[in-house]
Amino acid sequence: MAAALTAASTVVLAPAAPAFAVGGAADQSFTIKDPRITESSGLAASHIHPGIYWTHNDSGDGPYVYAVDSRTGETVARITMRGVGTPRDVEAISVGPDDDVYVGDIGDNLGGSWDHVWIYRFHEPKHLGDQTVDATQFTVKYADGPRNAESLMVDPNTGRVYIASKNEDGGGLYEGPAHLTSSGTNIFRRIGDVPWVTDGAFSPDGKQLVLRSYLGAYGYQWQHGRLGAKFSVDAPLQGQSESVTYTRDGKALMFGYEGKDSRVQRVDLKGTDTASKGGSLTSPGRTENRTASGSGGMSSKGNAVVGAAVVLVVLLLFFGFKRRRRSSRRKHR
Repeated sequence: MAAALTAASTVVLAPAAPAFAVGGAADQSFTIKDPRITESSGLAASHIHPGIYWTHNDSGDGPYVYAVDSRTGETVARITMRGVGTPRDVEAISVGPDDDVYVGDIGDNLGGSWDHVWIYRFHEPKHLGDQTVDATQFTVKYADGPRNAESLMVDPNTGRVYIASKNEDGGGLYEGPAHLTSSGTNIFRRIGDVPWVTDGAFSPDGKQLVLRSYLGAYGYQWQHGRLGAKFSVDAPLQGQSESVTYTRDGKALMFGYEGKDSRVQRVDLKGTDTASKGGSLTSPGRTENRTASGSGGMSSKGNAVVGAAVVLVVLLLFFGFKRRRRSSRRKHR
């Protein structure tokens, strides 16, 4: 996610920082093997380390971000953010045009009971290994009152930060100031309506914005900082579907979900020319299971997909109940 003011990173390397493991091809589907990552709630492709994906736990894990090698599924670095408060509900991560990593502590499962949320920013380390870095903390408020959100995206051309909310009355796309400030409050203003979503990502060229929900994904043409034509995107049916990012080369989308040993699935993109005219951006050949279309209904997989969706909704209600109970315990934190 973007930034003009880059925090100076003071790096403290841990004694035996792990090196890259040799594995298969990068940017393919992989399983997150780290037992510490049980609620992967955001995903972002590294800009300077090929095949590496940044992720984090949902809540209760502290100021940590993990770098996972897509070739092996192994964690090659755990980053401790120094200079930030105690995270409440970290839901999203993105990398901006200056190779700054933005972490969105923007969740609020109590429906908007917190009058402010936070964004943390640090520069991608040149060398990966367990380390502590200085991070900048930004206070965020919404012009129209508190929101619950799980999606934070940085425009790769302008560095501007956007948040998609997921309140019960429907989601909205919020635009932050041209440059975030750490000395005051950053007001995010609603610039468009979007359905209820759990994550989003800009394409590397900044021409498209993809958003995902528990049951599918869809995209928009991104024109002069505003939503353009909507188009469908194939997405795998997963458990608690929480994350999406483009591969660094923009040729595929990577979809993730919460849970121990969770699977990150690659979906190759084709039909870019069609998508630029408002058509679909899909590739069923590389998904590992059935896909759901984000254009308002299920993709043409028939009753099998409908049945899977029903099961998914039941699981969603179960997980939602658990998360609300957990959030109520954190309400006064």
